[in-house]
Amino acid sequence: MADGFELDGFIPYRLNRASELISLSFARQYKEEFDLTRPEWRTLAALGSVGVMTAKDIGAHSHMHKTKVSRAVYALEQRHWLKRLPSETDRRFEQIELTALGRQYYKKITVLAQRYQETVHQMLGEEALHQLDLALQAIEASAGLRRKSSER
Repeated sequence: MADGFELDGFIPYRLNRASELISLSFARQYKEEFDLTRPEWRTLAALGSVGVMTAKDIGAHSHMHKTKVSRAVYALEQRHWLKRLPSETDRRFEQIELTALGRQYYKKITVLAQRYQETVHQMLGEEALHQLDLALQAIEASAGLRRKSSER
């Protein structure tokens, strides 16, 4: 290492790598059980946790590009898991919400997510999970993000 920079010790790189590893591990489970792509899962999760949103809101909430959101919305609409409603205030936008069927699948998927969360909890242990939570809270707070009090 001629320049003194060690990529494997660079926090943003490590966080991204860890996030990708854990995300892919969970993605295999919802792909196998529900045949969902990552953008579809993120769209479903955003709508299930927040409620009615625009595609732009979904993209901002999930940090996804508008093209991925558009494809995910279309795919979930084809499965009858969500529906689009014209906005009452601006006809350029559509409100998107889960259908009754979409809410049923969202509940099933949250059970899978809770099981996965428990697996991660067991893997890390109580103290490490607590320290990770504190670190993530600090990062989120510095970026202006706030978690709901029910998540803590």
